[in-house]
Amino acid sequence: MSKLTKNQKVAYAKVEPQKAYKLAEAAALLKEITFTKFDASVDIDVRLGVDPRKANQMVRGVVTLPNGTGKKVRVLVLCTPDKEEEAKAAGADYVGLDDYVNQIKAGWTDVDVIICTPNVMGKVGALGRILGPRGLMPNPKTGTVTMEVGKAVQEVKAGKIDFKVDKYGIVHTSIGKVSFTPEQIEENAKEVIGMIIKLKPSSAKGAYVNSIYLSTTMSPGLQIDPKSIDLK
Repeated sequence: MSKLTKNQKVAYAKVEPQKAYKLAEAAALLKEITFTKFDASVDIDVRLGVDPRKANQMVRGVVTLPNGTGKKVRVLVLCTPDKEEEAKAAGADYVGLDDYVNQIKAGWTDVDVIICTPNVMGKVGALGRILGPRGLMPNPKTGTVTMEVGKAVQEVKAGKIDFKVDKYGIVHTSIGKVSFTPEQIEENAKEVIGMIIKLKPSSAKGAYVNSIYLSTTMSPGLQIDPKSIDLK
């Protein structure tokens, strides 16, 4: 095991082992135990009592973070010419179709979100093997396959994210940056947790939310007491 750095020792000394923190407490403490020279991401991990192998227990959704994600989101819109101006006006970073399809086939995936119109899904679907593993494949369920490309671009730029439970039953997603205020971190976390609870599958039995952890890119994880979260 590698030795802890001086800053890591300081960070771990501030964390009480086995303690389940209130969400507001954890949001504030994160800023004290993060020593990266860059603006680290704030992540949330929610372990659910579901079996993702069963289709009726898959948890997937979208949510708009009230304080945004804190990062510049690069958006590619794949559409026919009649929708290009709408996409550009909404702030899309890249707009087009055939040229970008060919670039993706050649290995280019330097974007964060891809939005497309339904009438081009024939061409986009052929990119599934490239885009799927990178989480970039447009999907009607996440609002990234739509004729309202302008609205979709604006929502993504404003902090709309999608999440999906992994094969271990954990939802992992970034909810902001360590430069956010504790209140902003708490608000974003509540929005994600609230949506996860709303999406509880009717077939899920027993405890649904088993554990919640907050962390930054290189900080210790802080366990959250689910009972302390007021979602009203």
